Amino acid sequence: MDAQPSDTFYEQVGGHETFVRLVRAFYEGVAHDPTLRALYPEADLGPAEVRLRMFLEQYFGGPTTYSQQRGHPRLRMRHVGYAVTPDQRDRWMRHMLAAMDTLELPEPHDAAMRDYFRRAADMLINADDEGTPL
Repeated sequence: MDAQPSDTFYEQVGGHETFVRLVRAFYEGVAHDPTLRALYPEADLGPAEVRLRMFLEQYFGGPTTYSQQRGHPRLRMRHVGYAVTPDQRDRWMRHMLAAMDTLELPEPHDAAMRDYFRRAADMLINADDEGTPL
């Protein structure tokens, strides 16, 4: 990948196809994790996959399709109705980091994305492992 200085982070990591691969690998892990899978009421994880892909593409400098279709991301507000526990955070991170491993990105890009995922996952915790609000 020869990145030009004017390329956005999104373009530098491979654009749309990279985020498709990332999110697909992530949801393959979620599909086999009964604790996380239970959080998705839809029989098919496809709609959740599309929402997360659009969000991540926008966050990392790609198209603003997420905001055009769903409004401001308001990440914390969109998750407030769910008890997000440290265990759920750890499970989410396990699947996201495994998905990141499939991309083989250059180290600085890989590190930046992993850092974002850790910070976002930590920020969303709103309950203890018993589900009691914090």
